Amino acid sequence: MTFQELKPKVTEIILKANLSRDEKLLNICQLLSDSITYYNWVGFYFANHDTKTLHLGPYVGAETDHTIIPFGKGICGQVAESNTNFVVPDVAAQDNYIACSFTVKSEIVVPLFVDGKNIGQIDIDSHVIDPFTEEDERFLEFVCVEIAKLY
Repeated sequence: MTFQELKPKVTEIILKANLSRDEKLLNICQLLSDSITYYNWVGFYFANHDTKTLHLGPYVGAETDHTIIPFGKGICGQVAESNTNFVVPDVAAQDNYIACSFTVKSEIVVPLFVDGKNIGQIDIDSHVIDPFTEEDERFLEFVCVEIAKLY
């Protein structure tokens, strides 16, 4: 399924009145995981600015021990500080990478803003080296804008 075909499906999930916010987030994770072959782990981390930590939210994929990540640590922690997208074509070449699984070869993280504040991020791992394009970034930015409507 193309990103253009996925956009209305994401919006449809956001608009479902009978689902909680976490159910909507989980459904989006499942949609992306099922629809894009190289999205092998899809999840959300949410920021606690008082403790400067990220906390794991809904996700689809292999279990992770990384339920709390300090700002600055790993790719997600760096995005919490930089407020910018981070695409890692090959995690083996990244110094500040927190290994989740030996099967993970690449990662993309896009921050989630509400009223100009970075409240979290969508994090996607792939078992393929260098699959993420600018099109992935634009699509995931769209997803985050839609999710921001829930806050």
